[in-house]
This record gives sequence, C-alpha cells and structure tokens, in this order.
Amino acid sequence: MGSPLRLSVVGPRGEQAWTEVSEEFDATDRALSRFREDAELVALDRAAGTGIAMPVSRRLERAVHVTERARRLTDGRFDPRVLTDLERIGERGAVLAGHHHQGHRSRRTDAVVRHAGRGYLTLDDPIDLGGIGKGLALRWSTARVERAGIHDFLLDAGGDIVARGRPPDDSQWRIGIEDPHDIVGSSVAIVGITDGAIATSSIRRRRWDHDGTPVHHLIDPRTGEPGWTGLHAVTVAGADPAWTEVWSKSLFLAGAHDIAIEARSRGLAAWWIDAAGTLEMTSAARAKTIWVRGED
Repeated sequence: MGSPLRLSVVGPRGEQAWTEVSEEFDATDRALSRFREDAELVALDRAAGTGIAMPVSRRLERAVHVTERARRLTDGRFDPRVLTDLERIGERGAVLAGHHHQGHRSRRTDAVVRHAGRGYLTLDDPIDLGGIGKGLALRWSTARVERAGIHDFLLDAGGDIVARGRPPDDSQWRIGIEDPHDIVGSSVAIVGITDGAIATSSIRRRRWDHDGTPVHHLIDPRTGEPGWTGLHAVTVAGADPAWTEVWSKSLFLAGAHDIAIEARSRGLAAWWIDAAGTLEMTSAARAKTIWVRGED
C-alpha cells in the first residue's frame, strides 16, 4: 500500500501476528492498488466508461461501496474519482489507456459505482483507493490478528495507526502528532489510544512542483485541484481506521475557516495545524491528548 509497516505486539506471538498483517496487506494491495499492473483495481479502472461489468473480489467490492457511503456522508468532499486529476499533475500509476482528464464536474451527485450483481461492478470514471485502501487494510489486518487471539498490539502503516489493548508499561498507547512544518517531523502533541485508530492527512511529504506550480496529493473532488485550504495537517482519532482516514481528508478540505464547526458538530476527535503552525483541537481530542508542545 505504499507505506512502511510497523507492528508492536505484547506477548510471545509477534511472528504469528506479523504473518496475519503482511498477508492481509499483500492481498489488499493486489486488490486495491492503482500502481500494480496486476491489481484488480487497475483492470476495473481500465474498463471505466465502457459499461462493462467487471468481476471483482470481495475486498474490492467492499472497498468501492465504502467509498460511496463516504461520498454521501461528506457531501462529496471525499470522492475517489480523482485519479485522472492525480495523473494530470504528475502522480502516475499503472497506465490507463484511453483515459484523459475531462475537466471538473462540480459537486457530483451520481454514485461512484453501478452495482451489476454480486461480485460485479461497473464504473463510469476511474477511481483511486489510496488512503481509504490503507485504512481498510488496517481494519482487515486488525480483525485477522484479533481472530488469532492476539489482543494487545499497535499496527502503524505510514502514520495511520490501529491500537488494541495496552502496551506493557502503560495503560494506553502513546502516539505523536507530527509537525508538518518540521523537516525532521517532531511531535506537536502526544495522544493516548487504547482501542481505536488514528489517521492524518498532511501535505508535508507528498508535495511537488508540476509545470512550475506547487501541488500535493490531497485533491478536492469539487475542483479537481489540490486543496489549498489554509491547513497543513489534520489528524482524526476514532473507532475505525478507514473512517478516520475519510474524516481526516474531509476535514482538511473543509479548510481552516470551517473545520472547527464541522469537527465539533460531528463529535470528532480532531487535531489540525494551519499554515502558520498553530495547533488546534476539538474537546473530544483534548480528552485524548497527553502532552502539547509549549504547554509543559
């Protein structure tokens, strides 16, 4: 899934837990990656717009339907139909012959996918399942580890994290929120998690110049362009890693002006850092925060 994996397990069964995690991430990557020529998603994306119903695995079918629910719940701020926009600004995956950027379609209300019977899907537009795919890989890996009878562990996929139980020396897992303005990635806050997930949408790493213009990977589906929202990073903690991923991106695109109202109205534990480097958070996030830089 394009991210380094780190697994911490309390007790003697770390090797078994790692086998469960690595097998699940491998299987999910084969299903949901847009960078692998042999990935199921690439085949589905290549058939987008043709009307052909493609056979898909249960993983890919579930992932596409989760994205449709996310699109509806976020009023379109989360929408996987940004693949051609990413390609246009230089983040290229497997070649999708015949697909070209068609320009922005304002506030899409049509569904992401047309269901063509169980195990078959039809797309009108190619999709990218990067962030939510990683969240689902974390969800499914966690379930496999728990089914194996392992209950105290932390799984980190490039900064998106699931924690279960507790570490050996504390009552909760301690997770740092990275400063997006710091080249070495120091923490601006430390958060305590027992049974839950935490995800961050940030422009610290995946940003580059395209034709002399600064761009990044967090595309606003409403404009087809990178979202310059006055925010540099948004972190959300919750019960499920796929949904923390959804809400971190959706809140990032809500922007510095609206993020506080939306996050609080939804009861989300959210932390955000603006362009000036200021850290803010909701009351639900404050309850999970152990330490904040400058408040020692």
